[in-house]
Amino acid sequence: MEVEKMDENEWKYHGEGNQSLVVSHCQRCVVLRFLKSPPNQNKTPEEILHHLQNIVDFGKHVMKQFFGENYVHHGEIIQLPLDFVRQLCLKIQPERPECRCDKDMDTLSGYAMCLPNLTRLQTFRFAEHRPILCIEIKPKCGFIPFSSHVSQEIKHKVCRYCMHQHLKVANGKWKRPSKYCPLDLFSGNKQRMHFALKSLLQEAQNNLKIFKNGELIYGCKDDQDCASDWNELARHLKPFFFPSNGLVSGPHCTRTIVKELIHVITMALLSSTDTCRAGDMKTVPISQGRSYCEASAFNKELVRNGKHKLESSGLPRGCLLYKTLQAQMLDMLDIEGLYPLYNRVEQYLEEFPEERSTLQIDGPYNEAFYEKLLDLSLEDDGTVAFALTKVQQYRIAMTAKDCSIMIALSPCLQDECSEHRPVVLTSKSRFTFSVSVLDLDLKPYESIPHQYKLDGEIVNYYLKNVQAKEDPVMSNLFKENEDCTLVLHKV
Repeated sequence: MEVEKMDENEWKYHGEGNQSLVVSHCQRCVVLRFLKSPPNQNKTPEEILHHLQNIVDFGKHVMKQFFGENYVHHGEIIQLPLDFVRQLCLKIQPERPECRCDKDMDTLSGYAMCLPNLTRLQTFRFAEHRPILCIEIKPKCGFIPFSSHVSQEIKHKVCRYCMHQHLKVANGKWKRPSKYCPLDLFSGNKQRMHFALKSLLQEAQNNLKIFKNGELIYGCKDDQDCASDWNELARHLKPFFFPSNGLVSGPHCTRTIVKELIHVITMALLSSTDTCRAGDMKTVPISQGRSYCEASAFNKELVRNGKHKLESSGLPRGCLLYKTLQAQMLDMLDIEGLYPLYNRVEQYLEEFPEERSTLQIDGPYNEAFYEKLLDLSLEDDGTVAFALTKVQQYRIAMTAKDCSIMIALSPCLQDECSEHRPVVLTSKSRFTFSVSVLDLDLKPYESIPHQYKLDGEIVNYYLKNVQAKEDPVMSNLFKENEDCTLVLHKV
């Protein structure tokens, strides 16, 4: 791609995270990702290049091994004319949210990552000029800790996401807690998955966005208010799901379209469109943890209705949700068991700071780094090597817990369908689709103390302000049926 020949007006602001800013091209299916830094703390071009190379190598040599060739797009590093970068920065600055403007886009190095635009189909050229619908989901952690290091019993019953919701509302991050529970989505049970996706659509927060032809049409734009407008969403989606049947507007029409959308997302999430070593790795059995969360609104409703058996169908081995969960479950010790091992590594580095590069804490993220992650032993021999392996596995798990899944859909005709193109059917339409994963930057080693502190805050707030007010009858009902909820899956 000859970026230097493109006018900066052909690029638009696409979004940003804590460390980087992304712009997308108006016509081509590519995005550019630039690093950010606080004002007056700009890194040298060499440091920028090294940072970007680490991101690319981590995706290529590590996360692609867990998720698969078709799911991970690690991109490549390109160098741009500085004048082009400065003009681009000036163009997009007015579009940036105020809360993101505490950091400046890198305009000094000229380096950026060139990546495919995952709001577009990634596998089939024939659909490039057709309308594209894309759903971005940040599923979060799909299991409850099973580690013996957990000090509070509530962590064995209620998932991190559901507990954290209450603290976020108390801190003013959101106005209302979401009914979404990651364990419902990761259950593989279609009824639970439908409930989870409907809950995300009702209260998207920053866990669900919908794009049409690359433009955001649905998702929370404000931390405070995420009021859902399903009627507006249905207006956008009707041509995809009911192109010519004359379905009129109104509550019934809206509910029908949303139901079709949820069906399509579910089928795409359960699809197996790639193979990789992750499916054959000896990892933690998914059945080792509890298969449901006591705080799940779905499970509470079942119990209220006298239905005590909580089904967990299990995920197909090759689907992206399964692979995501496998990577997440590299967090085998929980942060409470991991934190002392982090301190062991820290004490070693204080005594031998020159060993930091040898231990590959900051890279390089190559095949040797990946191979060390495959040691799943939990027998602590007191060495720094054991501690470091668990720390690095935890960082991978945290990355998988915070990744996003992109489902791109495009209408296709029956004669275009073949065994080489995954297709999902609805009542009136058929779609070809691609599933991808992004936000796969390795979580910082230095963030572990923050995670340990935050874990304590989340649990303590929940125990003090939520569990104490829970209906004791509900808790007893769950306790009585606990033996019905552990479903073993062959691994």
